[in-house]
Amino acid sequence: MKKILQTVESIRKKTDFVPDFGLVLGSGLGALADQIDNAVSVPFEEIENFPQPTVSGHSGSLVFGTIGDTKVAALKGRIHLYEGHSPEDIVLPVRVLKFLGITKLMLTNAAGGINPGFKPGDLMIITDHLNLQGKNPLTGPNDDTLGPRFLDLTEAYNKELIELIEKCAEEENIKIKKGVYAGLPGPTYETPAEVRMLKTLGADAVGMSTVAENIAANHLGVKVCGISLISNMAAGISKTKLTHEEVKETAAKAEEYFVRLIKSVLKNLKLIRINYINN
Repeated sequence: MKKILQTVESIRKKTDFVPDFGLVLGSGLGALADQIDNAVSVPFEEIENFPQPTVSGHSGSLVFGTIGDTKVAALKGRIHLYEGHSPEDIVLPVRVLKFLGITKLMLTNAAGGINPGFKPGDLMIITDHLNLQGKNPLTGPNDDTLGPRFLDLTEAYNKELIELIEKCAEEENIKIKKGVYAGLPGPTYETPAEVRMLKTLGADAVGMSTVAENIAANHLGVKVCGISLISNMAAGISKTKLTHEEVKETAAKAEEYFVRLIKSVLKNLKLIRINYINN
């Protein structure tokens, strides 16, 4: 808690903006931050305790502003286990967003497609996840001021937000998939045998992020949703070798409809606010 509050205080020296909705923008998906109105951007390097991304496609800034009537805070980039960080460091930015004011969070990522009905460029609403990273950000002594010792994840991805994303995709004429995201530690891409295993376990897409952030946000009582950009088909399904350049290229091609969908969701959040009040 001390570290979280130190970090919040560091940000408050830059801006007193209070966001309602948080965004974590994955590999190559940072373009959405450029669509934020009245933006105030704070580089990660100027925020106390914030870890610095080292991966291409993760620029590393926290952007505050509005999209429609929604006050947002967008993490333009994230860090990962494979960069050598602890689970606690990985989820610090999400925890800080909660203490800055957010009540809802959208996690985005680039992922490898496992479901044979998927193709590169598809967007997938995350309905559930498999934590195969071998780590959990809640391991260790529990801070009861953050959340319960034993966390229920029956609805790790909020059903109302999922329904809203589907509705907005239909209105924007954007084809949308739904599926289970498998989180692995990386940095190697999966082997064909591992992909077959993941398919057997029920995964529709696989990546190297998102799971820890989801757990930490749910622990804090934040309503969470997630969208994966299928940037490539996973090993053994794809006929070519996998590269990070392919991931970024696909993200660039998907930028227009990805941005359009998320902006529509943010502008239509008022449709479910009454339900949040009732809950």
